[in-house]
Amino acid sequence: MRARRQEAEPEIPAGRRRASAAPRASLTDRAYADLEEMIVTLRLAPGAAVSETELSNTLAIGRTPIREALQRLAREGLVNILPRRGIVVSEINVGRQLRLLEVRRELERLIARSAARRATDAERARFRALAAAFESAAKVNDDVTFMRTDREFNSLCGEASHNEYAGGAMSLMHSLSRRFWYFHYKQAADMPLTAKLHADIARAIAAADPERAAKASDRLIDAIEKFTRYTTET
Repeated sequence: MRARRQEAEPEIPAGRRRASAAPRASLTDRAYADLEEMIVTLRLAPGAAVSETELSNTLAIGRTPIREALQRLAREGLVNILPRRGIVVSEINVGRQLRLLEVRRELERLIARSAARRATDAERARFRALAAAFESAAKVNDDVTFMRTDREFNSLCGEASHNEYAGGAMSLMHSLSRRFWYFHYKQAADMPLTAKLHADIARAIAAADPERAAKASDRLIDAIEKFTRYTTET
């Protein structure tokens, strides 16, 4: 209810606006995380029409954070906001995914190498924990935990690279890649292998080994590209 009252009462004194900025940002982040997972794991299917009101009711979050989250998802290509037609979850496209991988290969290598060089001790410790989490998810074939671990891994890679331009560019691609993988993995992907390849990158970064991290990143993209091309043949 608070979020709706804020929308109806835009004239808020400057001091109160500053005080409320953090809670609203937190709600927007929560809305984004929930909606991104719903789209990536196909609970919101490709081509599905959605509305701010429905999503607000489903997630029990006000419409303003929902709107801001949808704008971010639109920038990442997961939804299309169509004037006078509403909001539609984007379709999955193999050709687009292959073009994305061309860019992703170069950026992932740069980010892995940079993170291995620049990560803090705390970030390296987190990479070691994520490597173990990837392998644990693979052992029990837990796809949702794998996807959540992957999202945290991608975010941490961007932060640990300490290059906001590379990290920002990479963040626009990961959700589309995760959704494509989730859509096809039971048909064509080897989840334990994918988890191992992620864990290899995480451990190389934790070990402060830039070249090993870059090579591990290339092996992951090789596997993802092979998987993506396979989906066009089945």
